[in-house]
Amino acid sequence: MKILAIDTSTQVGSIAVVQGSLLKAQQMLNVGATHNQRLLPGIERILADAGWSLDDVDGFAVSLGPGSFTGLRIGLSMIKGLAWATNKPLAGVPTLDALAANVSFVPHKICPILDARKGEIYTALYCQGDEGMPRRLTSYMAIKPEQLLALISETTVLIGDGLLSYGDYLKRELGNRLVVPPPHLSVIHASSVAWLGWHRLRSGESDDVSNCTPLYVRPSEAELNRKSSQIADSGCLMLEAGS
Repeated sequence: MKILAIDTSTQVGSIAVVQGSLLKAQQMLNVGATHNQRLLPGIERILADAGWSLDDVDGFAVSLGPGSFTGLRIGLSMIKGLAWATNKPLAGVPTLDALAANVSFVPHKICPILDARKGEIYTALYCQGDEGMPRRLTSYMAIKPEQLLALISETTVLIGDGLLSYGDYLKRELGNRLVVPPPHLSVIHASSVAWLGWHRLRSGESDDVSNCTPLYVRPSEAELNRKSSQIADSGCLMLEAGS
């Protein structure tokens, strides 16, 4: 089965093509250009490098989040458009699952952390599962870094871009309970998205293209502003009714 996968959940966007469990090609970019600017040319280039056309692809995989709200919408819109146009199946993969898959071979707990801004991190805890795949042990969370301390009681592998902002603090507080692998493993790889997506698709699982939506974990700023506006409007109506 030939899979085209993309990740646009962080600034480091990536694209990969796999044939079964074999990685054919992967492209990663950590540059200032937006995902909108580089995604379609990148897909065309990596298909050409693999010697494939879009018709050769059997299915698509995409990271669903959590991550950058704008990046997730761009990536999901692109893959949904390709899946719709080619009538090929689509498998969504949670971003934290894909990050954990980078080190799913280790015997320790795995804790991916992504910078969620506003002093929070996106995270979940994992261990090694069947076929070396990551098995999630907790819900997906958006929490303060200090709240993570209570979740880590044994040797745990910590990966993700949250280390750039909170790595020193977590290392200081958790000491020898933490194992931090080389930096390249803290970047989400489209090849990991493809691998997890391939496992889903080969077992007959797929997502409805029209209903597949990002996994935000916490409300977007627009949603919070809308709710605040609704509460304010409701309060005004109550005041008017009582006046």
